[in-house]
Amino acid sequence: MIRVYAIASGKGGTGKTTVTANLGPMLARHGRRTCILDADTGMANLALILGLENLPVTLHEVLAGKASIQDAIYDGPLGVKIIPSGLSLQGFQSANPDRLKEVLQDLVDDFDIMLLDAPAGISKDGVIPLAVADEVLLIVNPEISSIVDAIKTRTLTEMIGGHVAGAIMNRVTTNNGEMSRAQMQNLLGVRVIGFIPEDPYVRRSSAARMPVVLKYPSSDASQAFSRISAGLAGIEYQAEEAVANASREGFVDRLARVLFRGKT
Repeated sequence: MIRVYAIASGKGGTGKTTVTANLGPMLARHGRRTCILDADTGMANLALILGLENLPVTLHEVLAGKASIQDAIYDGPLGVKIIPSGLSLQGFQSANPDRLKEVLQDLVDDFDIMLLDAPAGISKDGVIPLAVADEVLLIVNPEISSIVDAIKTRTLTEMIGGHVAGAIMNRVTTNNGEMSRAQMQNLLGVRVIGFIPEDPYVRRSSAARMPVVLKYPSSDASQAFSRISAGLAGIEYQAEEAVANASREGFVDRLARVLFRGKT
């Protein structure tokens, strides 16, 4: 049975789309039939990150009733499938976000996992993915504004009957303080399922319009994405399961020792 995750954040700039673009290919590599859908129909950029452009059919046309969802599915790296939104404002104005649930129902037999790159904020377009997903994953930066907005998003999700499965801390450095996983979980009110380090290779891969897990597979961020995706896929993470093996200790392991200090 398909599992639909909304990748959400309370504010823009947390790296939500980058996380989606990297988790999707890794989930596919772990043997899960995976599709990533750009539900941010107003500020769509998932296609740009993945090097897709000038596409004949996008989610805009599907939500406008002008095309079938099957016509908007494209091949992505490592076997992941991609449903992008268009870049034009005219297409955005024609799209009806209320049709998203209907679109997902047409895909239940085609995939094991779907990742919805949800719009930031609490507009109608942003709320719908939170409501139709089975679970919501919050992307949070280790700064007070991002944490507060994540708490608001969690509260909103619960108010509309949704469920927040956990949070992913993104762009973490050892200078972000020494808050333990337990302290962060207590603050957010949800479990923290992973940490992604601040990594210059993420920016470089974005400039190359490729996920970092492909462009720099042995980077610290890539190892973190592999670890988190293994957890979502329900398999035990092992270093050799990454796209490329890392002979040195990963950043997340080093960070864990600094942050957790043996805490659980």
